[in-house]
Amino acid sequence: FFDPGCGLGGWVRMGNRPNEGYAEMTVCLYLPDGRVGFMFKRPRIEGHTAHDAGGLRFEVVEPYRAHRVTYDGRVCVLARPRDMAEPRAAFRDNPHEPCTIALDLTAVARPWGGEPEWDEGDDRPEVDPERSFARGHTEQHMAVTGTVAVGDERFELSGALGLRDHSWGPRYWQAIWWYRWLTVNLGPDLGFALTIAGSEDAPDARRVHGFLYDRARHGDDRWVPVRDATLTSDYDGDWFPRANRVTVTTDDATYDVRGEVWSTIPLRNRRDGMVTRITEGMTTWTCGDLAGAGLSEYLDQIVDGVPVGTRHGI
Repeated sequence: FFDPGCGLGGWVRMGNRPNEGYAEMTVCLYLPDGRVGFMFKRPRIEGHTAHDAGGLRFEVVEPYRAHRVTYDGRVCVLARPRDMAEPRAAFRDNPHEPCTIALDLTAVARPWGGEPEWDEGDDRPEVDPERSFARGHTEQHMAVTGTVAVGDERFELSGALGLRDHSWGPRYWQAIWWYRWLTVNLGPDLGFALTIAGSEDAPDARRVHGFLYDRARHGDDRWVPVRDATLTSDYDGDWFPRANRVTVTTDDATYDVRGEVWSTIPLRNRRDGMVTRITEGMTTWTCGDLAGAGLSEYLDQIVDGVPVGTRHGI
């Protein structure tokens, strides 16, 4: 979410891993002056009855129409968000402040995606859980109102837009060689979300999927599938995206969108000898006369010290 009035952006995540006995809880707030308030925990959970752990709670008020997110805890306030490339030192060397979040989410457009539907007798594809990622994924653009407090600073959100997503099934961050996930709100009447991804087996190939809604073109809140997208990124010396440009193609239109990544925090996940880097960049988007915000989330496996997706100029 991002609110142009108060200048605050952020995202929150809860990933339940009931078979492993814990949840992954993340709070990330992009403060207007460039600092980032960040917290990550693996609180213990029993079963899979709620998304409520470590002070973070997700409530479904009305499915796909109204949701609520609250947090009561602390965040590590990073004057240099890139410190989080080494999380142990970042949490040790930066101040921690109390933080509360109380946000109400209301649907802007219909949800996209969902759990695949199977008829009796269908041949269901066998999926190796170790290679699974974001099964039954849904995404939905939302309007966001509420309050966020970090230390003595308090932010009132009244015109924020954002995106809510949800997945079922196992998730291993090492299951995908690289991807670029873009969430784009250009006001309440135009938005899209898409993923461009590549695999280790076919390093020069790319897969594109996503959706777009454009009320001026399609009316009400109907979305249409993204048929193709081309992305170019401007990186700095540490392979952090500073700006990007994406051309999105649907069945009946083409959209040329430019992004300015104004705050980025790097996250790291390690498993079975692999190191995965996920950069979360709060981005200002423009398309013609329209302006908005969203995320540029870039995931890469790190090989020989280099994020693999950057080798393809994406």
